Amino acid sequence: MSEGHRRSAEPESPARRPRVRLFLEQPLGEGQPLSLPAPAAHYLGSVMRLQPGAEIAVFNGRDGEWRVRLEELGKRGGAAQSLTRTAPQRDPPDLWLLFAPLKKARTDFIVEKATELGVARLLPVQTDFTNAERVRRDRLQAHAVEAAEQCGATHVPQVEDLRPLAAMLADWPEGRHLWWADETRAGAAARPDLGGPAAILIGPEGGFAPDERARIAGLPFARPMALGPRILRAETAALAAITLWQATQGDWR
Repeated sequence: MSEGHRRSAEPESPARRPRVRLFLEQPLGEGQPLSLPAPAAHYLGSVMRLQPGAEIAVFNGRDGEWRVRLEELGKRGGAAQSLTRTAPQRDPPDLWLLFAPLKKARTDFIVEKATELGVARLLPVQTDFTNAERVRRDRLQAHAVEAAEQCGATHVPQVEDLRPLAAMLADWPEGRHLWWADETRAGAAARPDLGGPAAILIGPEGGFAPDERARIAGLPFARPMALGPRILRAETAALAAITLWQATQGDWR
């Protein structure tokens, strides 16, 4: 391998990286031509005021981050070419977040911050006290993409369709621990102490219904998770739980 190739495989310093990052679901590799869809071309040319010849950072969730040179920008799309890899692929720990959707802005907040904190998969669940009856999965996925673009991640968590919590638990994969935030345990000391594939479950405003809490507590793969001495809002609980798990079992250790 040449010295140039060795250098390109190493992470590029933040000071030298392009200021614009873009997620594209296309293969990335040295010399790889890229097709820019119309929304991306519009963003780069009209919003960011870039011209052909400018360089941006691109990632696809599989091949790391690449320095890319813009070749064409137009109303119907554009073209670019991959140059060198600026960062390796870094996937987050195998952590899922199950959460009951809240009002629009607060659900957006959960998706964005969970992406930044390093969650691998996002699963909205319908509980007895969930206020939202439907979610726009495509809109939430777009928020996850934008968060990954802004925070330097090379992975974008998949946002799943809304499912009833009971159905989700009935079809639970073997070997994955479920840590559930039970607001009745405020002040308790329970915290994640098992490694391996995991998931965090955050309830809705008002918490879990009594029968839901009893069912979850009786599951062999479920364990309660305490989040300090105060009862937290649902979106705060999601961030606190992810942070606690990452610090004890994830890639923050």
